[in-house]
Amino acid sequence: MAKVTPGEFFRQVRVEGSKVVWPTRRETVTTGIMVAIMTSILAIFFFGVDAMFSTIVQFLLGLLAK
Repeated sequence: MAKVTPGEFFRQVRVEGSKVVWPTRRETVTTGIMVAIMTSILAIFFFGVDAMFSTIVQFLLGLLAK
């Protein structure tokens, strides 16, 4: 592997950084909103599944207690 001077390294970093395609503000906001919506939907779903399993377990434990 060839050794590179610190100056050359930073020049290469700048060149590679300029190749990055950054998202627009609108794309970033839209993505953030979609993440919040999907997180909320999944939280509600898993809350429902947890409540259902809790009810089933409580019912089965109630049968054993009799």
